[in-house]
Amino acid sequence: MRRSQIRFLVEGLLFTVIAAIASANDAKDEAIKKGRKETTAVSFQQGDGSLQIAIGGQPIAEYVLSDDKILRPYFRHLRTLSGVLVTRNYPPVKGQDLDDHSAMHPGLWLAFGDLDGADFWRNKGRVRQLRFIEQPKVESGGGSFVVENVYEADGRTFCTETCEITISVRPDGYLLDWRSTFQSKQDFTFGDQEEMGLGVRVATPLAVDKGGEIIDSENRKNGSQVWGKQADWCQYSGVVDRQRIGIVMMPAPTNFRRSWFHARDYGLLVANPFGQNAFTKGEKSKVSVKQGDKFSLRFGVLVYGVPAESPLDIADLYRKYIEK
Repeated sequence: MRRSQIRFLVEGLLFTVIAAIASANDAKDEAIKKGRKETTAVSFQQGDGSLQIAIGGQPIAEYVLSDDKILRPYFRHLRTLSGVLVTRNYPPVKGQDLDDHSAMHPGLWLAFGDLDGADFWRNKGRVRQLRFIEQPKVESGGGSFVVENVYEADGRTFCTETCEITISVRPDGYLLDWRSTFQSKQDFTFGDQEEMGLGVRVATPLAVDKGGEIIDSENRKNGSQVWGKQADWCQYSGVVDRQRIGIVMMPAPTNFRRSWFHARDYGLLVANPFGQNAFTKGEKSKVSVKQGDKFSLRFGVLVYGVPAESPLDIADLYRKYIEK
């Protein structure tokens, strides 16, 4: 066989392989787009100590009601509509995950390092679920549930929390709307630390240390610029298998104060409206709640997955969130 014939055959084979790869990628992108349009039905399945949540039959999160190691309710294994993991495995998988702070960073959680002097962030106090005020229910385009929790430490009850979780399906993912209202029969106070508020530990491939990025509403990037700054929203994202995968933290403007962001390149992001001294070295914050009064916090959490070349307009999505 002549050299020119061999080259012709090799070039033809190479063209076929490239075309097949391109076709497969096109099919994958089309499946992602199709899934965004058709995946709308939310479902719940209660198990022993947890609540499994799915959209269109695809598991997207597990809400853990009780845990022997992490002494508060939390979400773990948040996924995109196509099934890509957005929060770190809990427990972390050896050889696959960064495994620091494993008992404090399980996925998505609300916790306080100083609530009337007790530490509910580092598992030194327990947040115990008392009951479902409203059982998980499916609604048009989403679903919701409401729980009542009690904060206990050293034989003392600090306060109760009514936690309302609403999940709304979006074209590119889903919005988790978290509303918590605290009250007590006695006065109590939220202190001032970095470790206060709504936190998320992203999947290891999304961490800045692994190639991901942090961007806030002021276009500041990564921990060196974002840490300790107030912003309307902040997202942690990265590219996984040709998809831009992300999670956006959106503190509601109805909160008592704008949130600072405790952002770390190893994968941690916390929306914290309490850490005035911790982040600015200014006057130490002390948020007191009087006996019988109610104190509320609200956060939006957007989980999404889109083709890498088609980024979302996060600012527009934030505007739509706060309009509700």
